[in-house]
Amino acid sequence: MKIFSGKNNILLTEKICSNLNIKMGEISHHTFPNGEKYVQFKENIRGNDVFLVSCRDSNINNSLMELLIMSDAARRASAGRITAVLPFFYYSRQDRKEKSRVPISAKLIMDLMESAGIDRVVTMDLHSPQIGGFTNLPFDHLTFEPVLIDYIRSKYHSLSLRDNVVLMAPDVGAVKRIEKYSSTLKSDFGFISKKRIGDEKVDLQNIVGNVKDKHVIIIDDLTESLGTLVQAAKECKRQGAVKVTCAVTHGCLTDTGMKRLSESDSIDELVHSNTTDTWGDVGFKPENVIQLDVSNLFAKAIKSIHKNESVSELDRKSTRLNSSHTDISRMPSSA
Repeated sequence: MKIFSGKNNILLTEKICSNLNIKMGEISHHTFPNGEKYVQFKENIRGNDVFLVSCRDSNINNSLMELLIMSDAARRASAGRITAVLPFFYYSRQDRKEKSRVPISAKLIMDLMESAGIDRVVTMDLHSPQIGGFTNLPFDHLTFEPVLIDYIRSKYHSLSLRDNVVLMAPDVGAVKRIEKYSSTLKSDFGFISKKRIGDEKVDLQNIVGNVKDKHVIIIDDLTESLGTLVQAAKECKRQGAVKVTCAVTHGCLTDTGMKRLSESDSIDELVHSNTTDTWGDVGFKPENVIQLDVSNLFAKAIKSIHKNESVSELDRKSTRLNSSHTDISRMPSSA
């Protein structure tokens, strides 16, 4: 078994390898002046079980193209099996045809990966789970749930979750996810009715559920512009919430999202995983941002795949946090 990293978020791949007590594979990356990507494996991978960890950077297309080229190189080097490990699945929001004459880009991405020689895909918290059905390749879908649940239990250990904490879904479509969290934590839940206006604006229409005198945790799979979460947090505070925490799997904040976070007095805490290296890219991390480590989940999934064992069992087991608040603690917080 050999694990190689794309050029972005190498720290996550290093932590995955550390959890497995193996050395990260050696590969060189180069970008030509015209923007073309080039990779070369620096060690023999013939017949090996190869795992390619590909994390998004600010330019998703760069990361995607890099993955496809890595896979092609591995196939031509006679790798025994190639598994793409995608902490964040590219183009996951474009999973259906909502209008005439538009693509289903998530399906196209699956076709491209299959054509590039990828034999299996591992990812975390797809925007739409149905994407796993877009291919005939084996597809393993991990969730942030066990890590986030451990964090919530640790943070609120002195309070009754049933009486003091309310979990909120940011829209009707996320209610099923919230019900799962609520069932595990034995806490109340609600949801927010909204209407999206463009890419970065939403119209929050109503909150269903009682948030007065409660610690509210809004849980979502992804945030970029933070528009929904800022409005939801503001409304929760207006209705009497004691504290509002926003928890997302993929904290892919844009410049707009970072600005909204810095200006918001309603979001007391933003929690997200290290599937993306948002704060590493900008060089600082706000004090109210907590980044939880999911490398152990990916390490266990990779080990299970390599040994032909069940991966679905990982979602049923809680993963202990290893001082997981952040991998970017060595960076200075924003002033």
